[in-house]
Amino acid sequence: MHNAAFYLRYKLHHVFFWMLVFGTWYFLRYEDYSLPVIAFRITLVKVVDLALMVYITNYLLIPRLLYKKKYFWFFLAFVLMVLTSSITKMNILGKIMHNPQLFSFSGNLKGRIYDNVIPHFFLVIAGAAVKLVVDYTRMQQRMVEMAKEKAEAELNFLKSQINPHFLFNSLNSVYFLIDKGNTDARNALHKFSEMLRFQLYDAGGEKIPIEKEIAYLKDYVDMQRLRREQSDEVSFEYNDGLSGFSIEPLLLIPFVENSFKHLSHFGTGNKNKVKIEANRKNGIFHFSVANTVEYNSTREPIGGIGLKNVKRRLELLYPEKHELSIKEENNMFTVDLKLKIDN
Repeated sequence: MHNAAFYLRYKLHHVFFWMLVFGTWYFLRYEDYSLPVIAFRITLVKVVDLALMVYITNYLLIPRLLYKKKYFWFFLAFVLMVLTSSITKMNILGKIMHNPQLFSFSGNLKGRIYDNVIPHFFLVIAGAAVKLVVDYTRMQQRMVEMAKEKAEAELNFLKSQINPHFLFNSLNSVYFLIDKGNTDARNALHKFSEMLRFQLYDAGGEKIPIEKEIAYLKDYVDMQRLRREQSDEVSFEYNDGLSGFSIEPLLLIPFVENSFKHLSHFGTGNKNKVKIEANRKNGIFHFSVANTVEYNSTREPIGGIGLKNVKRRLELLYPEKHELSIKEENNMFTVDLKLKIDN
């Protein structure tokens, strides 16, 4: 509902702007025409024509060509768009005004180019300039926020860090104190050591190979299995093609932690389930987590600060490159994440 309201306000903002342009244009030029209805139609055609070119430039040509450094194709597409739009507009105006000269190549061609094509170039370039300034401002703001969050994360990491050599030596000592026959305890301690090593040494960088992130998640899930009942169904599936790219460290773990934190506690009837899936297809990394939940009026809300933080990280680190869906239905809480990945 919040996103829908924002989207509606965003669209209304555009509608009001073009209504203002239409009103101003009509007020300044309506006396140039014989009838108010003719002035209204001509003004409408001109405003709609200009709006279409501005939106095509700002939301198609700039993101897909200019921002991808395809400058020649951007310039060519821009010129062709303006010429096509100008010719189409002159044809429509010629029919409205019953003036065949407007939709023929004879007559005052230079004057028509000056009155129609040249203004189009400058007006659409002005709209594109606004788009570029807004995008640049947002990018700078996002970079500032990312730098701030990274600095805060590094500070918190330094505050919580203890001497890793002492820690791992202590874990090794405990490992050898455990009876060799107790393989479950030894394996659990080994997995915990690997998870801790990942957090201390690997998670400090900007990006890590997906294989390391998956290995960390697998160790976490295996640790959780030790705490769950044997009747619980916990699965973690990922395909062999899940390699060859990097992601932000510790990006996925909040979803997995959340699934175990809010996992249902059914009795012998319904089974408690956690299902985690990860795969890569057509340049998209797909990660989903689903767990059973119980409907209870006193139940703690699912998500909270953890999911809010990871949503914010996705907005900052993967702008316009991710899709996140979170829903709860039929006693299942599901998180579905899609990331556009760079090799």
